[in-house]
This record gives sequence, C-alpha cells and structure tokens, in this order.
Amino acid sequence: MGRAFEYRKATKMKRWGNMARVFTKLGKQITIAVKESGPDADTNPRLRVLIQQSKKENMPKENVERAIKKATSKDESDYKEVLYEGYAPHGVAILIETATDNTTRTVANIRSYFNKNGGTLGNSGSVQFLFDHKCVFRIAAKDGVELDELELELIDFGVDEVAKDEEENAVVLYGDFASYSLIQKHLEENGYEIFSAEFEYLPNDTKELTEEQKASVNKLIEKLEDDEDVQNVFSNMVD
Repeated sequence: MGRAFEYRKATKMKRWGNMARVFTKLGKQITIAVKESGPDADTNPRLRVLIQQSKKENMPKENVERAIKKATSKDESDYKEVLYEGYAPHGVAILIETATDNTTRTVANIRSYFNKNGGTLGNSGSVQFLFDHKCVFRIAAKDGVELDELELELIDFGVDEVAKDEEENAVVLYGDFASYSLIQKHLEENGYEIFSAEFEYLPNDTKELTEEQKASVNKLIEKLEDDEDVQNVFSNMVD
C-alpha cells in the first residue's frame, strides 16, 4: 500500500462525526455543487455522486431536495468555500476546509479555537505547501478485478494509487485533483459503484508525537470539527 492510504489508516481522524454533522456537510456540498453546475444530476457529475453518497449515509430525501432548492433560491445566501491554514501545538500543520455564508463569523471562530488551544492561525499559503491535494474515490470491489489490474486500468485517467480498505469493505482510489471528472466518468461508464468521491489534503511528511502531545492537538482538531462551518480538517500528525 502507498503513502496516501497508510497515512489515512494511521491517523484515524474523525472526518464525519455524528449523523447530524454528516447531513449538514452533505447538504452544503450539494448546494455548492448545484450552484456550480445546476440542479440536474444527469448533467452535473459532482451532484450525481453526492446524491448517491447521501443515500448511502441514509440522508432523508427531503434534506437533499431542500439543499438543491436552497441553491436555486434567490432569497438564500451563497456558501463560500474558504481554506484556512495554521499550526496546532508542537508544530503540527492544520488545514481547515469551510463552507460559509459569513466569512467574518467563520474566521473569528477559527482564530478563537487556535488561540485558546495553543495554536496559531496562519496566512494563506503558510501550510498548504506541506500537503498534496487529491481526489479520493471509494468504490465497491468488482468480482474478478484485482487491485493491480484496476490500477493499470485507471492510471491513464489520473489515478496514482489503489488500495483496499477492509474496514469499509471498499476500494480506495487516489488521483490528481484535476483528474476528478475523468476518473468519475470512467468509473460510471464501466459499471463501478461509487460510494463517495471527495477532495482531500494528504501531507508530504507526517509528525510523530507522544500521547500527551497528541491529546493537545486533538483538542484543537475536535473544536474545529465541531464548528458548523467546518467541512473537513486535515493535519500531518500521525495518531
């Protein structure tokens, strides 16, 4: 297995949280996808995958419809995607993806979490260079197709790593950020079931900490993840 998958298995970071948080996150992503490419799933690949993902997460249909309606309503504020960067205690790099309709509120909250938990909110570009931006697909394994065969099949479409996640009973594909559409199109045209398709930041180098040090970093990460405007938190700490 490659660096990307081993990192994800090592960190075991909380990325989705409880059911309410899952629905909130998916709802915002659906709204953003509709704003970008329209409400028709047949012509909006990103929306199509998010709807599939919402079904897998047992998100009520009315929640999905509400998120789509919100994107097309002139009375609703637009969500803006903003990436924040900083350092947790012990020099751990942190990236925070947000979707917000009030950036003033969001940055004030995030700065407060950093300040109260021994971290420092940085400027744009201060941390991002330490991470690779990847698209990550989780798909159902196909009978008779080995991982090395799948990797050879997908390498021309931008996939650079294929791994099996036994815990989730899924095959995980990592690819170039810009290759998202190509990979999705090939998977759909060749009958692969897509469980999820996301963008993730994977660190170029990881930090090993003591258990006590990890606890202080996780305290900050948990505060960030509990904020309703925060979509994802990534770090270079090995848990």
